[in-house]
Amino acid sequence: MTVTYRMPAEWTEHEGCLMAWPVRADLWGDTLAEVKREYAEVARAIAEFEPVTMVAPPGHGEEARALCGAGVAGVTVVELPLDDSWFRDSAPIFVLDAEGRRAGVDFRFNAWGGKHHPWDADDRISALLLEHLDVPAVRSEMILEGGAITVDGEGTLITTEQCLLHPNRNPGMSREEIEAELKQRLGVTKVIWLPYGGLLDTETDGHVDGVCAFAAPGKVVIQLPADPEHPDYARMRANRAVLEHSTDAQGRPFEIVDVPQAAFVEVDGREVEVGYLNYYLANGAVVVPVADHPEDEGALAVLAAAYPGRKVVGVRSRVIAWGGGGIHCITQQVPAARG
Repeated sequence: MTVTYRMPAEWTEHEGCLMAWPVRADLWGDTLAEVKREYAEVARAIAEFEPVTMVAPPGHGEEARALCGAGVAGVTVVELPLDDSWFRDSAPIFVLDAEGRRAGVDFRFNAWGGKHHPWDADDRISALLLEHLDVPAVRSEMILEGGAITVDGEGTLITTEQCLLHPNRNPGMSREEIEAELKQRLGVTKVIWLPYGGLLDTETDGHVDGVCAFAAPGKVVIQLPADPEHPDYARMRANRAVLEHSTDAQGRPFEIVDVPQAAFVEVDGREVEVGYLNYYLANGAVVVPVADHPEDEGALAVLAAAYPGRKVVGVRSRVIAWGGGGIHCITQQVPAARG
């Protein structure tokens, strides 16, 4: 008998969080020491709410333990071969069957269309992690990063055409074939395609986790920069229009929460945007990238209203943004199993 799996929403109860330790000198350059401190701060912040497993490349475990806080409750370091440190995209995507038993979907990974070499260890890390966690693996030959999708756990998935239809991912698959694989592996019944990711998001080719996220069934938080000079001012309004005229898999119209704030800062001589949408939902908390910028306070207030009952925690993530992502990009939730 074929087992049917479903990807739960990110706000459901977690057993823990997976992260990967950054060591890639050709990516981080002079910012490597600082980004390690930021990763460690993110790990400690999440560990206040749920256990964190930090995966470090062999030989880097002691450094990770020292910076994350040797003996800090909730952070465990294990060593496994890695190329990079963006576990939202290279780690498995966890799913549950009808009895609540857990499995991990092992999608292929090609470093966002071959942008960083090598990536073979990251393509293998899902299988290694699932073996380490003693979780059954479900293999897919489709290339997919976790940052490219957001789900409500009730049948709806949102993605961007800019990313999933990019020819550097699955050039041999049509839009219909990609949608069919998402439905089969993640248990969704409806895929909503937004036209745009972020214009400046050349690293991921427009992941949806810089654009919008489900906050509850029928409720979506969306980046909607208030400044007409922002490069995504018109693009995000086009995305919003799609959501305004869409319903979810259950037929509900969307309640849309706008995040108008945008924070541009300079890191290592280059201006980058710290994306407030790139947050992690921990058990009872929203862990949000902040930039030590005047816009931080307003963005945190919007997210606090969008997630009533959760504690909103801002963690400085300027260098993580410089590297091409945010807190959501460097984390992967492990949902609690029920069976």
